Amino acid sequence: MAASIITTEDFETFKIDLLQEIKKIVESQTSARPKKWLRSIEVRKLLNLSNGTLQNLRINGTLSYTKVGGIIYYSYTDIEKVLEVNKVQGLPTLFK
Repeated sequence: MAASIITTEDFETFKIDLLQEIKKIVESQTSARPKKWLRSIEVRKLLNLSNGTLQNLRINGTLSYTKVGGIIYYSYTDIEKVLEVNKVQGLPTLFK
């Protein structure tokens, strides 16, 4: 087995290649479009809600849903709209 000498430039090249590969992986995952329809458990995890709170959002009409065969589905775009409509603007910074 022959010995190989690894230089600083070799490490630098390896680092650049590794970072480029990681960047490709991250970009491919973040550019993936979210599912169009989510089940209740997915919505609860996404918004960190309890069963009761999600049920209240359905009952009071805040969040629309579709029920098929006993399974409740929520549109991802409807969830985004509810979040936008209920967005609270932050107070302007008085002291910078």
